[in-house]
Amino acid sequence: MICSFIVMKCEGFSMITDLVDYLNNNLLIAHYCGFDISAPLPSYWTFDRFLKQLDNDVLSSIMKSQVLYLSKQGIVDTSFIGLDSTPIAANTSQNNPKSFLSNKFKPDNQPKADTDCKLGVHTASNQTNEKKYEFYCGYKNHVLVDCISGLPIYELTTTANVHDSTVALDILADTHTLLPITECTFLADKG
Repeated sequence: MICSFIVMKCEGFSMITDLVDYLNNNLLIAHYCGFDISAPLPSYWTFDRFLKQLDNDVLSSIMKSQVLYLSKQGIVDTSFIGLDSTPIAANTSQNNPKSFLSNKFKPDNQPKADTDCKLGVHTASNQTNEKKYEFYCGYKNHVLVDCISGLPIYELTTTANVHDSTVALDILADTHTLLPITECTFLADKG
């Protein structure tokens, strides 16, 4: 299942239904993912249930082992690292652009579809002279990357209301327990 979600990302699919169709039409890829192609492939609901039940610690462990392997191979280097975050909008009616509710982004209006997400804001433009902001309900993915290879070496997902600067030191400390980052060049934006 994890291999198939890697295929989903590599192919640029945003919907599980696209992944299921792709695997059903490309049985060789399904075989390489580890599925028995002589039997029916998993349904949409099986993939959906797998995602909902997957413990984030499993993915963190896989990422940690991959980063350590790439470091031993000399592919990942921690001499020049960068940190940034990206918004992850929750699947709620508040984030639907067709919704015109007057109070959809009030802090006390918690979405019923996702009770863990929080209200966040992100810049809608990278132009320095434009001050456009967008509100959303969801999460933030904070990623520390090796700037030389462009590969991620650590990630942390928080609720959208967590500011980048409040988790930066924790991310650097956690990364240092994995790989030494003393005397590195650190790049980050104003967040």
